[in-house]
Amino acid sequence: MNSKNYSILFVCMGNICRSPTAEAVFRQQVEAAGLADRIHIDSAGTHAYHIGNPPDARSMKTAAARGYAMECLRARQVTAQDIAAFDYVLAMDEDNLAILQRLASADCQHKPRLLMAFAPDFGRHDVPDPYYGGAQGFEQVLDMIEAAGEGLLADLRQRI
Repeated sequence: MNSKNYSILFVCMGNICRSPTAEAVFRQQVEAAGLADRIHIDSAGTHAYHIGNPPDARSMKTAAARGYAMECLRARQVTAQDIAAFDYVLAMDEDNLAILQRLASADCQHKPRLLMAFAPDFGRHDVPDPYYGGAQGFEQVLDMIEAAGEGLLADLRQRI
């Protein structure tokens, strides 16, 4: 059995909708798997729009309806040091992936990836930003993140 611990960073644009949702969902999935002591989970945004703010109220409401708590999370901006420090740096979409790749040092270029790579059967590469849409967008984001979280957890179980 591998004794290494792993760290996961979920990244979207403002760190108030998709990435904190991914953090909350994956934290619960990891806890249910009994791996909370082996996997560190965080989230950040590529832009500084919402630093220090809690997640979007619509994200929190949708997540709470499925049993995920997000109230304690606060938005922060991703740094090059984050990319170096985290084992997995998972972007919600191609635009944020491109920003992460520009931010990453030469020896960390392999780290930024799309979250949905862990849910290839879902048929989408990008988790769409629900910020300007209705409630259905937040539900769709949760569906996608739950599926990708299961795939990510399966990947980590093989490594641990």
